[in-house]
Amino acid sequence: MRVTRFRLASAALALGLSMTFTPAFAERDLVPTLDRSFDVCPDRPAEPLWMQEIPLRQAYQRVLVQDIYRAQNLERIVQTGSCDCEIRFPSWDAAEAVFRESYASDERWEMLEASDGYNRRANAARTAAKAICDAAGNW
Repeated sequence: MRVTRFRLASAALALGLSMTFTPAFAERDLVPTLDRSFDVCPDRPAEPLWMQEIPLRQAYQRVLVQDIYRAQNLERIVQTGSCDCEIRFPSWDAAEAVFRESYASDERWEMLEASDGYNRRANAARTAAKAICDAAGNW
Protein backbone atom coordinates (compact mmCIF):
# COMPACT_ATOMS: atom_id res chain seq x y z
CA MET A 1 0.00 0.00 0.00
CA ARG A 2 2.80 2.35 0.93
CA VAL A 3 4.61 1.68 -2.40
CA THR A 4 1.41 2.37 -4.34
CA ARG A 5 0.92 5.72 -2.57
CA PHE A 6 4.53 6.63 -3.26
CA ARG A 7 4.16 5.79 -6.95
CA LEU A 8 0.90 7.71 -7.14
CA ALA A 9 2.45 10.74 -5.44
CA SER A 10 5.49 10.54 -7.75
CA ALA A 11 3.27 10.35 -10.83
CA ALA A 12 1.20 13.32 -9.64
CA LEU A 13 4.35 15.34 -8.97
CA ALA A 14 5.78 14.49 -12.40
CA LEU A 15 2.50 15.42 -14.07
CA GLY A 16 2.35 18.69 -12.17
CA LEU A 17 5.92 19.59 -13.08
CA SER A 18 5.40 18.75 -16.74
CA MET A 19 2.32 20.96 -16.86
CA THR A 20 4.27 23.77 -15.18
CA PHE A 21 7.04 23.75 -17.79
CA THR A 22 4.84 23.37 -20.87
CA PRO A 23 4.01 27.09 -21.28
CA ALA A 24 7.71 27.99 -21.30
CA PHE A 25 8.20 25.88 -24.39
CA ALA A 26 4.98 27.04 -26.01
CA GLU A 27 6.03 30.69 -25.75
CA ARG A 28 8.90 30.16 -28.14
CA ASP A 29 6.71 29.67 -31.22
CA LEU A 30 9.71 28.98 -33.42
CA VAL A 31 8.54 28.75 -36.99
CA PRO A 32 11.07 27.80 -39.66
CA THR A 33 11.20 30.13 -42.61
CA LEU A 34 13.20 30.50 -45.78
CA ASP A 35 13.11 34.30 -45.53
CA ARG A 36 16.56 35.61 -44.79
CA SER A 37 16.84 38.66 -42.60
CA PHE A 38 19.98 39.71 -40.79
CA ASP A 39 20.58 41.89 -37.75
CA VAL A 40 24.11 42.67 -38.94
CA CYS A 41 24.65 44.00 -42.45
CA PRO A 42 21.10 43.40 -43.67
CA ASP A 43 21.96 44.48 -47.24
CA ARG A 44 24.25 41.52 -47.91
CA PRO A 45 24.52 40.54 -51.55
CA ALA A 46 22.60 37.43 -52.47
CA GLU A 47 24.43 34.38 -53.75
CA PRO A 48 24.66 34.27 -57.52
CA LEU A 49 21.59 32.72 -59.10
CA TRP A 50 23.52 29.79 -60.61
CA MET A 51 24.58 28.80 -57.07
CA GLN A 52 21.03 28.89 -55.78
CA GLU A 53 19.80 26.74 -58.66
CA ILE A 54 22.62 24.20 -58.71
CA PRO A 55 21.46 20.56 -58.77
CA LEU A 56 21.75 18.72 -55.47
CA ARG A 57 24.33 16.29 -56.88
CA GLN A 58 26.62 19.23 -57.59
CA ALA A 59 26.09 21.05 -54.28
CA TYR A 60 29.80 20.61 -53.47
CA GLN A 61 30.48 23.32 -56.10
CA ARG A 62 28.23 25.76 -54.25
CA VAL A 63 29.87 24.84 -50.95
CA LEU A 64 33.31 25.49 -52.42
CA VAL A 65 32.33 28.98 -53.61
CA GLN A 66 30.81 29.70 -50.18
CA ASP A 67 34.03 28.54 -48.50
CA ILE A 68 36.16 30.70 -50.79
CA TYR A 69 33.89 33.68 -50.07
CA ARG A 70 34.07 33.16 -46.31
CA ALA A 71 37.86 32.77 -46.25
CA GLN A 72 38.40 35.82 -48.47
CA ASN A 73 36.13 37.96 -46.33
CA LEU A 74 37.60 36.98 -42.96
CA GLU A 75 41.14 37.47 -44.28
CA ARG A 76 40.14 40.88 -45.72
CA ILE A 77 38.77 41.98 -42.35
CA VAL A 78 42.07 41.07 -40.67
CA GLN A 79 44.17 42.71 -43.42
CA THR A 80 42.24 45.98 -43.39
CA GLY A 81 41.39 46.05 -39.69
CA SER A 82 37.86 47.04 -40.71
CA CYS A 83 34.55 45.25 -40.40
CA ASP A 84 32.43 47.57 -42.50
CA CYS A 85 29.61 45.75 -44.26
CA GLU A 86 31.26 46.26 -47.67
CA ILE A 87 34.40 44.51 -46.35
CA ARG A 88 32.63 41.75 -44.47
CA PHE A 89 30.03 41.01 -47.17
CA PRO A 90 31.26 42.18 -50.58
CA SER A 91 29.88 40.98 -53.88
CA TRP A 92 30.46 37.36 -54.79
CA ASP A 93 32.51 38.29 -57.87
CA ALA A 94 35.96 37.58 -56.40
CA ALA A 95 34.96 34.19 -54.99
CA GLU A 96 33.27 33.25 -58.25
CA ALA A 97 36.37 34.27 -60.21
CA VAL A 98 38.64 32.09 -58.04
CA PHE A 99 36.25 29.16 -58.47
CA ARG A 100 35.99 29.53 -62.25
CA GLU A 101 39.74 30.07 -62.78
CA SER A 102 41.01 27.40 -60.41
CA TYR A 103 38.37 24.78 -59.69
CA ALA A 104 35.45 24.72 -62.16
CA SER A 105 36.86 21.81 -64.15
CA ASP A 106 38.10 19.84 -61.12
CA GLU A 107 36.73 16.53 -59.98
CA ARG A 108 34.42 16.37 -56.97
CA TRP A 109 37.15 15.08 -54.63
CA GLU A 110 39.46 17.91 -55.66
CA MET A 111 36.77 20.46 -54.86
CA LEU A 112 36.19 18.84 -51.49
CA GLU A 113 39.91 19.08 -50.74
CA ALA A 114 39.89 22.73 -51.80
CA SER A 115 36.89 23.40 -49.53
CA ASP A 116 38.81 21.89 -46.64
CA GLY A 117 41.73 24.21 -47.35
CA TYR A 118 39.51 27.30 -47.49
CA ASN A 119 37.82 26.26 -44.26
CA ARG A 120 41.22 26.03 -42.58
CA ARG A 121 42.11 29.50 -43.88
CA ALA A 122 38.80 30.93 -42.67
CA ASN A 123 39.17 29.33 -39.26
CA ALA A 124 42.71 30.69 -38.93
CA ALA A 125 41.46 34.24 -39.55
CA ARG A 126 38.17 33.91 -37.66
CA THR A 127 39.38 34.80 -34.14
CA ALA A 128 41.13 37.99 -35.24
CA ALA A 129 38.25 38.95 -37.57
CA LYS A 130 35.71 38.36 -34.80
CA ALA A 131 37.62 40.63 -32.43
CA ILE A 132 37.66 43.42 -35.04
CA CYS A 133 33.97 42.96 -35.81
CA ASP A 134 32.97 42.72 -32.16
CA ALA A 135 34.70 46.04 -31.51
CA ALA A 136 32.75 47.54 -34.41
CA GLY A 137 29.47 45.97 -33.20
CA ASN A 138 29.25 44.10 -36.46
CA TRP A 139 29.55 40.39 -35.64
